[in-house]
Amino acid sequence: MDSEKSSRRQFLKTGAAAAGSFTILGCSKTAPTRGNGVTLGEGEHRYEVIHDWARLPSQYQWQTTHNVALDSHNRLYVIHEGRAELTDHPSIFVFDCDGKFIKAFGIRFQGGGHGLEVRREGSEEFLYVTAYQQLKTFAKLTLDGETVWRRFAPMDSGLYAAGEDTKPEKVWGRDRFMPTNFAFLPDGGFFLADGYGAWAIHRYDKDANWLSCFGGPGTENGRFNTPHGLWIDDRPGREPSLVVADRANKRLQWFTFEGKHLKTLDGFILPANLDRIGDDLLVPDLSARVSLLDKDDNIIHLGEDPDWRRAVTGKKLRNEPGSWVSGKFVHPHDACYDADGNIFVAEWVATGRVSKLRRVS
Repeated sequence: MDSEKSSRRQFLKTGAAAAGSFTILGCSKTAPTRGNGVTLGEGEHRYEVIHDWARLPSQYQWQTTHNVALDSHNRLYVIHEGRAELTDHPSIFVFDCDGKFIKAFGIRFQGGGHGLEVRREGSEEFLYVTAYQQLKTFAKLTLDGETVWRRFAPMDSGLYAAGEDTKPEKVWGRDRFMPTNFAFLPDGGFFLADGYGAWAIHRYDKDANWLSCFGGPGTENGRFNTPHGLWIDDRPGREPSLVVADRANKRLQWFTFEGKHLKTLDGFILPANLDRIGDDLLVPDLSARVSLLDKDDNIIHLGEDPDWRRAVTGKKLRNEPGSWVSGKFVHPHDACYDADGNIFVAEWVATGRVSKLRRVS
């Protein structure tokens, strides 16, 4: 596996191995976890739930949290959608491995912050961001928030109305560009999901030049209804492929890198994003649960509770943190693994919430 293909989990594992048996990248394994005693899962997939793991200083406020990503130092990056009127408030927060606040940046993504991934390229790491609503853009940043490049709608695709690449805030309608998430290729290129716009998957080269696209609206295999998240499924023993969380179609779909449909897996409600470690694929489901796929794609649901789900959706509990129940999810929007197999979950709730699921078996 070359350096471009190395996932954040592989890089974290390398750092963890070098850190010794008592610390992981500077973090104590015996540090207090603020757990509440609630454990989810079974067998080799059991997790203690630690809600509100990340703590903000008083000068900042949580808004609608969207995505999370880890760098090689086990620092967690969190992006929230924000509100357009908060023109001086950052949209990206960074925390150390114990949930302590480090820094904030990304004011320009306020009012539309969405997707977030950390990627190692050679000896450096970069932050990739998508923004929707009136922003309609995607960008590559340094880990301190400096812009490397910024892009708008790929007009060569023929999918978008005039103006999407120059004045995107003025263009609305079915053909608008609303990027949601990334998946990175071995050659340095990447896929970009237009999950809220044309419902297409775009492919770019390593310099962010548009190459091709596939998909579009529909329910048949190879078509989408909100292709919200995506990932390169390179689990051991598999030919690497692209897996897409086809959210409103309630399924995952796998494709070759050329866009040929390979298979479809049902059994989800609103699958939002993906991540993987080892043989396991992680699927946060916007409908009040987090799911895992084992090496044989058997589905394991964490926090499954139909009665709670009905309460969440029927009463719109995303706006009522006083009604939340410990150990239960509201709207998981993104999740990622750390090197130890712990899971960090960001939820689409009005006050923001980032929970840690500490792996106990």
